[in-house]
Amino acid sequence: MKLYHGSLERVESPEIRQPNRTLDYGSGFYLTSSQEQAESWVRRKFKGDISRGWVNVYEYNQHIKSALSVLSFDKPDEQWLDFVMSNRLDKSFTHGYDIVEGPVANDRVYASFALYEAGLLGKQALIDELKAYKLVNQILLHTEAALRSIRFINAEEIMK
Repeated sequence: MKLYHGSLERVESPEIRQPNRTLDYGSGFYLTSSQEQAESWVRRKFKGDISRGWVNVYEYNQHIKSALSVLSFDKPDEQWLDFVMSNRLDKSFTHGYDIVEGPVANDRVYASFALYEAGLLGKQALIDELKAYKLVNQILLHTEAALRSIRFINAEEIMK
């Protein structure tokens, strides 16, 4: 199975990095099975003189994955929302999963999350709204062991 990572650089040797902001599933290396989503991640980073990025392509080894601790969300539900909000709001929150898989909140969804965080939208209303969107997936490789489940294939250049 192919997975994609959008970046401003070629990433032949992925690393677990601590983010400079809170993310949906915590720290690690984020991928998606959607090449279009990876490209949109690159394009969001185009600002000022930055006009070139890469969609890095990897082969995902399911055999290695089967030996790891995996948390998988099929859809945006209450457990998914609680997990995402714990990662976003509590800087000390940690989890022990090697891999976390599930829906990714796109730009339209972030506005709904902001309303929820401000207490202007209830949990069930947010979940119901999220179900109306076509959400793509994201896969977090959270540990060094998880990084061994992917192998770099190539990188496709994306220009502004």
